[in-house]
Amino acid sequence: MTTPIRPTDDDARALAQTLMAQARFAALATLDSLGGPIVTRIAFGLCPAGQPISLMSSLSQHSQNLATNPACSLLVGEPGPKGDPLTHPRLSLMGRAQFIDNQSDAHKELAAHYLRNHPKSKLYIGFADFSFVRFSVHQSHLNGGFGKAFTLTASDLALRS
Repeated sequence: MTTPIRPTDDDARALAQTLMAQARFAALATLDSLGGPIVTRIAFGLCPAGQPISLMSSLSQHSQNLATNPACSLLVGEPGPKGDPLTHPRLSLMGRAQFIDNQSDAHKELAAHYLRNHPKSKLYIGFADFSFVRFSVHQSHLNGGFGKAFTLTASDLALRS
């Protein structure tokens, strides 16, 4: 059987980076306490180093799942207003979640950065149950539309630690 995955090229890297930069929300897949998958929608952004981040309440099911098992996947990229949704590009990011202590200097720095693109989060960013989660991506899959599938690494996405 022939693989549908194309060799990663600069166009694929640029499209993946654009999808991440433009995303304001994502679908997050986690595993619940019984090992079953659950997908939720979260706010999405990039930290100054380019890694995906989100602001989450510890009361949410997905935060509780990530606290137990940090393995997760994110999906960014939305269908356009017209056409078949499957022809629009989307990017799956696989990795691990790391919570940032909401009393830390790192949290304060992320808050200032995050609020530029998510101004409405000012309403709850200081709540005690909210903290940032940084996602360390080890691999991603880009579907750029029919016949345009790629596997990308963290360095393809220009992610810095």
